[in-house]
Amino acid sequence: MEQRITIDHVGIAANSLDEGSRFWELIGLVRQGEDDIVEDQGVVTRFFPLSSITDDVTNVEILEATGPNTPIGKFLEKRGPGIQQLCLAVDDLEAMISHLLRHGIQMVDKVPRMGAHDSLIAFVHPKSTGGILIELKQR
Repeated sequence: MEQRITIDHVGIAANSLDEGSRFWELIGLVRQGEDDIVEDQGVVTRFFPLSSITDDVTNVEILEATGPNTPIGKFLEKRGPGIQQLCLAVDDLEAMISHLLRHGIQMVDKVPRMGAHDSLIAFVHPKSTGGILIELKQR
């Protein structure tokens, strides 16, 4: 299976969007779009695109929990602020999920779901990736 794979974003859990954004703003990154609430994940997201020499843009995503019993809330309680996931953009998300499942990869999401900015996403379980939560996003 051949697909073009790029890093879409690195998700960084923060106690607040403003606190988590401070460094990125200080080095000159400018937020893109409005903050986005993803209700079913219990998170508010803010994106800072990095400059790119191709059509694909890599972003820094700051994640603020909407409550303590959400994935980001639990992450912050257990580990504190820091990198929470790596997101890879793929051409065909459903095909990639099927491909990974056929090869014994444990998925958090076997069916794509809605992510920030109305994008289709699916998570790969860290048990199958050497301890890294991987988010797959349909390009």
